[in-house]
Amino acid sequence: MVETGVAVRDVAGPGGDAGWQGLEWEGLVTAALLGTERRGGAPVGLLDAAAVQTVRRRAGLRAAPAAALPEPAPRDPRPELPEPARQRLAQLLAGRAAGGSAGRGAAPDLAELLPQWLAAANARGYQAPHALLPDLLDAARARTDLRPHALALAGVRGLWLARLNPDWRFALRSGSGGTGLPDPADRQAVDTLWQEGLFAERVALLALIREHDPAAARELLAGTWGSERAEDRLMFLDSLRSGLSGADEAFLEAALADRSRNVRATAAELLSALPQSALAARMAERALACVGPEGVEAPSECDAGMQRDGVVKRPPAGRGERSWWLGQIVEAAPLSCWRERFGGLGPAEIVALPVAEGWAEDLHAAWCRAAVRQRDGAWATALLGSAAAPPAAGPGTASLAERAKLLETLPPAERAQWVAEFIAAHGLSEAFQLLGVCAVPWAAPLGRAVVDALDIARDAGSYPWSFSGVMGLAERCLDPAEAGRLEVLAAAYEESPDAGTVSVSGAVGYWGEAFRRLVATLCLRAAMHRELGGG
Repeated sequence: MVETGVAVRDVAGPGGDAGWQGLEWEGLVTAALLGTERRGGAPVGLLDAAAVQTVRRRAGLRAAPAAALPEPAPRDPRPELPEPARQRLAQLLAGRAAGGSAGRGAAPDLAELLPQWLAAANARGYQAPHALLPDLLDAARARTDLRPHALALAGVRGLWLARLNPDWRFALRSGSGGTGLPDPADRQAVDTLWQEGLFAERVALLALIREHDPAAARELLAGTWGSERAEDRLMFLDSLRSGLSGADEAFLEAALADRSRNVRATAAELLSALPQSALAARMAERALACVGPEGVEAPSECDAGMQRDGVVKRPPAGRGERSWWLGQIVEAAPLSCWRERFGGLGPAEIVALPVAEGWAEDLHAAWCRAAVRQRDGAWATALLGSAAAPPAAGPGTASLAERAKLLETLPPAERAQWVAEFIAAHGLSEAFQLLGVCAVPWAAPLGRAVVDALDIARDAGSYPWSFSGVMGLAERCLDPAEAGRLEVLAAAYEESPDAGTVSVSGAVGYWGEAFRRLVATLCLRAAMHRELGGG
């Protein structure tokens, strides 16, 4: 027997009991709890067997033939991180594991900076440090929002490592990781993965091929379309949004006859985003028959042709059938058809026209969805109206969610300017969704508007946690160049005679801490980019 500092008898020898042989630790524990008499073995034999199992457990594993060594990890040709950036990644990963922002006071939230660091490192083409791959995979396992960038940085070596640990199996299903996909020009490798790969790998492969050669991706999909499951057809069809063009029309028209309603609806949506498609022309004919200068006349029925073109017959609870059908038709009609129908008027003039009989909300909401679907900036601008106007008086929609979608159709500079004007007029209380669609880092006018609004809120006696969402966005999205201005504001709070005490507003000390944290985060973001070679 193995010597462990105490003598252990052979459980099959004199004084032992072969009746306990073969039991694993769990079986021995059960026998001890239920009583040895049930098994008919001597108690001393149970104790001896437990001693043997204890030695085995402490040794780690029962002796067994050695497994074959894995193949060496593939070489990652990408450059290694600069040493300061490597240290920064280790700090960010450790901050994530330590719980992020809990009790951090004026310290930056490292967990929230990790996605931005990963995106910047990937944009510069670096590989992950080998020693940090386990921590990086653990971070991606814990946070799905990190996975695309974390696995891209981990690359082929990350995929190799993931095959050795069941906890990282998600990386093998992701279809990413540097990316682990074949060269789009390698037709044989592409066909093999398409025929034999995991579903997520096939989705990633289709997206990759679509990016390089839209026609080849469409042909790849058409080759197996009839044998795919309905839920898979839906996901594959969605990949055609990237690079969508008139060349996809024939495939999408055929999909209108698919046996899955969801597939038919997605095909119709994609066709309606092609203003020159036959479906768009059919929808335009229906829409022009319903809406014009003389008023609105909603459809009285949903015929087979409408249903084939993606109009859902049954409305949701609380919605009238006719308004439901009208909204779907107008949303799918090309926005270019309305100019002639309204005598040459432009989008802003059409949207400003009165709509009788209570149809204005349905009509404008449908135009909003059409502008988003067709990425029409002129119509989006018209439906947004003036940022300074009260939200309820907006020409197209008072919904902040719809306004955020409309803003995404505008160029980044116009988007930032509109949101800056909105904040200047209405403050920050309703701006969170709008800020979320603005390009990062925020343009200077938008950054100034946010800082000014925070300063105004402080003067008004509000507490910073009333704007915690906006403050979190500001930490991630403000241009680090704003740090100097914020330092002045933070210093002003420090010098205030009320700082650190309960002032008239009761919030001065808290604002000082919030602004110091914002300054520290912006300085850290600037350092991160310098360390990655961003100047």
